[in-house]
Amino acid sequence: MLQFKFSDVRLEVGTDEAGRGCLAGPVVAAAVILKEDFQHPLLNDSKQLSEKQRQELRPFIEEQALAYAVSFVWQDEIDKINILQSSIVAMHRSIDKLTVAPEFIIVDGNKFKKYKDIPHQTIVKGDSKFMSIAAASILAKTYRDEYMEKIHIDFPHYNWKQNKGYPTKEHRQIIRELGITEHHRKSFKLLPEQLSFDF
Repeated sequence: MLQFKFSDVRLEVGTDEAGRGCLAGPVVAAAVILKEDFQHPLLNDSKQLSEKQRQELRPFIEEQALAYAVSFVWQDEIDKINILQSSIVAMHRSIDKLTVAPEFIIVDGNKFKKYKDIPHQTIVKGDSKFMSIAAASILAKTYRDEYMEKIHIDFPHYNWKQNKGYPTKEHRQIIRELGITEHHRKSFKLLPEQLSFDF
């Protein structure tokens, strides 16, 4: 059973990211402040939901949230500052874009950097414990999946509409055969046997 809030302040934002473990594409974060009466029977950690359920929840969250925002950090920036920093940057940018300023931040995971002077709490598996983090996980995942399906059209061999850029056997085999694209993260170990790539 998801809890509504961690703190006792009125404006608590939950934030989460999607795509951290991918070989290609952006890392995407969302930040969500929910209204006090927010309820949906399906709401859960995005990983526990089917694609259809996530697609059903996304417009509901966007309509019913007090405020929400989504932010992308692209692969070239990931290659410069690393994936952990990129995930935190994406979360900060999402909070930046909110139309309502939060008073407290709850973050999925155990790593975060202070945002302005707003207190925060990291929560391991927060997306399966708190409603706003679960809602943020669903927005981050659906926005990222939608983007990967879009770029799949130009690079169909990599099957991003199916694997979404994650390191599946098939995705790695195609990298072996065809090499990498502009969407791949060059700082990642794209193949298990990889020592270096010729760029």
